[in-house]
Amino acid sequence: MAEERLDLRKEVFDKLQYIKTINTSFSELGVETLTEELQNQPTVAEFFGLYNSLFYDIPALGDTNSHQYLVKTSGDYINFDQINEEVEALQAEIAQLRSDLLQAQMTNIRVAASASNSQETDNTLAELESELVSANQALIAAAAGASQDAAADYDIDISVGGGSTAGEGGSVSDSAPDSSYGG
Repeated sequence: MAEERLDLRKEVFDKLQYIKTINTSFSELGVETLTEELQNQPTVAEFFGLYNSLFYDIPALGDTNSHQYLVKTSGDYINFDQINEEVEALQAEIAQLRSDLLQAQMTNIRVAASASNSQETDNTLAELESELVSANQALIAAAAGASQDAAADYDIDISVGGGSTAGEGGSVSDSAPDSSYGG
């Protein structure tokens, strides 16, 4: 066997060189500075990448660490309740305007049909008017119920705001609009 020669070199530092050369702080033991922590935080794009990959692993309901929590905290951040109240008020105003339009159209039809002086026409119009009023009220109730059901699914408090006007003399209230025609 051939013998190999191995030279060992030892580098020695004096006290002044040692302090300048060797890092004696504890930064290498896992303690990060605030700047390092900030640099290690995920970006918005990385966050949504993680969110999308964990989407089905996140529980749907719960006070924390759930989709419900995300919806609630994000909703608070963007003033979702305030925006939703405005939408609800506008939807109620639209329902009232539709009801007013239906009433005006029925009045026009009644005026046009009154020239016929036919009891059968008057009875048919009264029956149609009654059916339209019932259907309109059912639509208003269904729309209000659907928005409340959607809010309950996410445990969000939604209430119809009042005080918005709906044309001349009309108003939007907390209840379904009065769509009786009185004549």
